[in-house]
Amino acid sequence: MSKYSNIKKAVIAAAGTGTRFLPATKNQPKEMLPIIDKPIIQYLVEEAVASGITDIILVTRSGSHIIEDYFDTRADLEYSLEKNGKNDYLKIVKDIPQMANFIYIRQKNNLPYGNGSPILAAKNLIDKDESFIYMFGDDLTLSDIPVSKQLMDVYINQKADAVLGVQEVPWDEVERYGTIKYKDNPNYKYEIEKACEKLPREKAYSNMCQFGRFVFSYDVIETALRTKTGKDNELWVIDILNQMAQEGKKIIAQPIKGEWLTTGDPLRYLKATLKFTMKRNDLEKDIREFIKNEIL
Repeated sequence: MSKYSNIKKAVIAAAGTGTRFLPATKNQPKEMLPIIDKPIIQYLVEEAVASGITDIILVTRSGSHIIEDYFDTRADLEYSLEKNGKNDYLKIVKDIPQMANFIYIRQKNNLPYGNGSPILAAKNLIDKDESFIYMFGDDLTLSDIPVSKQLMDVYINQKADAVLGVQEVPWDEVERYGTIKYKDNPNYKYEIEKACEKLPREKAYSNMCQFGRFVFSYDVIETALRTKTGKDNELWVIDILNQMAQEGKKIIAQPIKGEWLTTGDPLRYLKATLKFTMKRNDLEKDIREFIKNEIL
């Protein structure tokens, strides 16, 4: 089987500690914080499923059983909803476990900290001829075409070894993210020459920044196994991809058609919630009036 056919697996990294949201994340993962009436992680699963993914591999940490419970059947709740004739809610609850095949794996302490470590945790669940979607559990997207599907199409059409989603960010924010330098004369205009994590503004390669959407070949896993930890002694995805680019692999940093919304800290979480609220026909008018009359 070609690595460019039948991409059916997504790995979602949900093994962080959510420190910036304490105490809310003391007993629940950050990925379970709600955006209106659904947890963050459900939006990621929905994006993956809308992109053709059937198998969702959730890389979690100790204490994250709430994620596993959420994507499981809740018989007592279903019984109560059915008994009380709340059939719309019953359908919502019953549909959640049927969205995909869910596989759970814990990220063990022997792995380094960092956004690249869940790749190693999931490596035995990916075949060597498979490609897969990789998603950060706290990054959301708004787009007409699912962002994961956009990146899959580029990956397949360009016969790439990896594709990462990027978005232009304000220059005063570049040090928060991995930045991209494109090749001068590439075969495809978004092929990267090199990339680096969290450089200060004066050293950043550009203001095109990586966020948590990727399509990876198994080569990424093999490279991750021999990539040294970088900034803050963490294993960074951007360092893995930079090493592959330096070794001549075809790595594409594709600008997306849509909007990336991080929920990595309280301010950006609130901004993302408002953005999603404004997409809801049942909420948009009322929330606009509330902001106008009560906040401004």
